[in-house]
Amino acid sequence: MTRHTSDFLRQRSSNLSLRSTAVANASSVSRLSSFVNPSEFESEPAMSDAEKAFIVGDLARCKSLALCDSCYRDIPDRHTDSLAFQLTDDRSSCSSCNVLLSKPEAFTEPFCKFLQESPTIFHAVGYFKDKMASLGYKELPARDDWSGKLEAGGKYFVTRNGTSVIAFTVGKAYKPGNGVAMIAGHIDALTAKLKPVSNKSTKAGYVQLGVAPYAGALNETWWDRDLSIGGRVIVRDDSGKTSSKLVKLDWPIARIPTLAPHFGVGIMGQKNKETEAVPIIGLDNSDISSSDSKPVEPLGPAGSFVSTQPPRLVQLISRELGIKDHSQIVNWELELFDLQPATVGGMDREFIFAGRIDDKLCSWAAFQGLLASEANEDDGVIKLAALFDDEEIGSLLRQGARGNLLPSVIERAVESLCGEKTFGPGLIGQTYARSFLVSADVTHAVNPNFLSRYLDDHAPRLNVGICIAADSNGHMTTDAVSTAILTRVCQLSDCTPQVFQIRNDSRSGGTVGPMLSSAMGVKAIDAGMAQLSMHSIRATCGSLDPGLGVKFFKGFLDKFEKVDAEWQ
Repeated sequence: MTRHTSDFLRQRSSNLSLRSTAVANASSVSRLSSFVNPSEFESEPAMSDAEKAFIVGDLARCKSLALCDSCYRDIPDRHTDSLAFQLTDDRSSCSSCNVLLSKPEAFTEPFCKFLQESPTIFHAVGYFKDKMASLGYKELPARDDWSGKLEAGGKYFVTRNGTSVIAFTVGKAYKPGNGVAMIAGHIDALTAKLKPVSNKSTKAGYVQLGVAPYAGALNETWWDRDLSIGGRVIVRDDSGKTSSKLVKLDWPIARIPTLAPHFGVGIMGQKNKETEAVPIIGLDNSDISSSDSKPVEPLGPAGSFVSTQPPRLVQLISRELGIKDHSQIVNWELELFDLQPATVGGMDREFIFAGRIDDKLCSWAAFQGLLASEANEDDGVIKLAALFDDEEIGSLLRQGARGNLLPSVIERAVESLCGEKTFGPGLIGQTYARSFLVSADVTHAVNPNFLSRYLDDHAPRLNVGICIAADSNGHMTTDAVSTAILTRVCQLSDCTPQVFQIRNDSRSGGTVGPMLSSAMGVKAIDAGMAQLSMHSIRATCGSLDPGLGVKFFKGFLDKFEKVDAEWQ
């Protein structure tokens, strides 16, 4: 709670006076606008560093918010009026200052809240869109003409399918042909998606749900978990307009039950994902109850979408979205997710235990790094973060990294910014030759119970820093040049790099790096944060790792131009 001491009240009065003066000045400008062209006198007030940090750090939802006098004065009333916070003279304990300084501990709580509140890829993209809008980013619809809509110093974003997003800022000193400092990762995660016809016959009184595994989901770690449902619903209203609405249920409605070991066939039977990993979502004992009881009938006319879905689930989703006519639901993309909240753990709270760490960890940190990056007068490059769908299943769809989304956005942006300079393959080739890609994906932290599975000196630790991932067979983009560049970025950004490579007798995973760097011809490296228990429904990373990721990715975006200039 805010400490209403006499010093605080005097300071607040002083702050309010300063703010009143600012409002009065703004009003005088508004009065001028009635006599002259307003555009000559009025402009959007520049966002202060403190306000930017307040938004980037999600401080409005911070449990223990503290603000120093300087930050408090620089953050507009609309952000703080309804909040309880501590006014402090110690800038080292100021929440806004800690975000500005990229202190890793400042990002632990926001990351955990993000994981809990964005359980599906649709919600994750919605989160990023809302945050970008708060920071003044402008959306560029892919169907629009971008001519004349981009300018040096501008901030923009593009989405595709509601599951991939690219955001970028244009340096104030940008010139056509300058490079792009880009980070690319993925925000899809292992899940179980509802089948097109998810309604199943009741078995022994259990209502079950037809789901299909996405990537490696429905593995052993999905059994006996509290599962809920979320995603997007396609709705056609009374006027005939069709739109997409996001939904998530805040209680567990599904569970995949194991078999007691007493039966002697293993608690997961034969691990058949089609017949033995079918979630239960309710009970229906109408077949053994009174003769008047009848099974729940399908909703909607025969052939309609809702008639192929569990009736009570349709009712639940309709109620969550305020839909009274079930037939307005024309389709949906829903999936199961582990409902247990992300939490810090360990004796000193040095861990984060959570679902969907792969790869909300690097994607969230990369986007935060972009949003927190500097906007200096001499910045000459485009700073970009791209988060893709479908990485876990090969990236082959249009919203995946093998699609044309990233090169298309870069080329259309350069075209819009080229002005009188001739746009064509030469300019694009020059842009790519001056660019650099960080392929950001989580990598394997060393597991103390399986040390023999790791190479000596290639065993990343938690809460240390970014990990450069190498592979001798081209599954990663890392080479000597890109490693030298990134190591130099770490030096300038006070980051500690680690290195990982798989053993010769183990199988390497893949990332979006090779497909993107080969498509554009840009220099690239694979680097990400380390985690334990990859592809488990619940994984572990260090509690400082989200913040260490933000610090590194911000450092890369801010320092790449300087590092690139050091190369002959």
